[in-house]
Amino acid sequence: MLLYLIKRLLYVVPIALAVSAVCFSLVFLAPGDPLSAVLPADASTEMVEKLKADYGFDKPIPVQFARWVGRAVQGDLGTSIATGRPVAIEIGRAISNTFVLAFFACAIGFTLGLFFGTVAGYFQGTWIDKLVTAIAVAGVSVPHYWLGMVLVIVFSVVLNVLPAVGMGADGSSQWAWDWEHLRFVILPAITLSMIPTGIITRTVRALVADILAREFVAALRGKGLTDRGVFMHVVKNAGPTTLAVMGVQLGYLLGGSILVETVFSWPGTGFLLNTAIFQRDVPLLQGTILFLALFFVALNLIVDLLQTLIDPRIKRS
Repeated sequence: MLLYLIKRLLYVVPIALAVSAVCFSLVFLAPGDPLSAVLPADASTEMVEKLKADYGFDKPIPVQFARWVGRAVQGDLGTSIATGRPVAIEIGRAISNTFVLAFFACAIGFTLGLFFGTVAGYFQGTWIDKLVTAIAVAGVSVPHYWLGMVLVIVFSVVLNVLPAVGMGADGSSQWAWDWEHLRFVILPAITLSMIPTGIITRTVRALVADILAREFVAALRGKGLTDRGVFMHVVKNAGPTTLAVMGVQLGYLLGGSILVETVFSWPGTGFLLNTAIFQRDVPLLQGTILFLALFFVALNLIVDLLQTLIDPRIKRS
């Protein structure tokens, strides 16, 4: 286990470099000048050159990449062009809000996915299974940004029972555990949880149905084991694969929420990425993508280790 952990930690280095190179290169392929967000229309040549030197844009791209990686290793992701604040501070504010949204989306998606998948697996081939499968397919197929807009129209415009945008009254970006703030998270959390619910439901349903059809389950029942005992064996066998899928979906909830956060104006990393893209804020865009990518790599490592602890049959060399 220790050797496996060391190897996986060593793998993070080339992965981080590859991700850094990709996100650093892609933003420079997009048209437009990243400094246009802060330069006035009548900016002089001297002002333009000075600002380029301040942000390091006057250097060749390989040199810019090397300097950026060197600073990133030390925790310095640069300075936002649009706000003038350190990128690390901007990401820190946004990631905490994304964690709040992801927490509620996980609570909804994982709970419903596990419940629906288990029920469908136990009642394979019945109308219950067909109904749950249809719900799961709809959850995966319906675009979440479209679902978000529909929920806003129904619950905010027509019924006027839930707020449509933001995470607090008067545009507040500070979270508090009270009903006034919980009202703002209901619609985006439901929207964001639909795809994980569908994926986990289908995965768990297939796993449970497959395990129940195996010979050892019939042998357990033949020995007089109760339904609860059989269920516990099903959970143990389905646990590692389910955990891996849930880990991937958690990464999606944290890194793939750009459209949902934009629809609901939720001030998280997705909204931050969207803002950085439209403002051509290169340092902010690069830093946010790098942070989310490395978080996803770390999450996969944690899931791998948990799989091994849950199921000793999984050997890590």
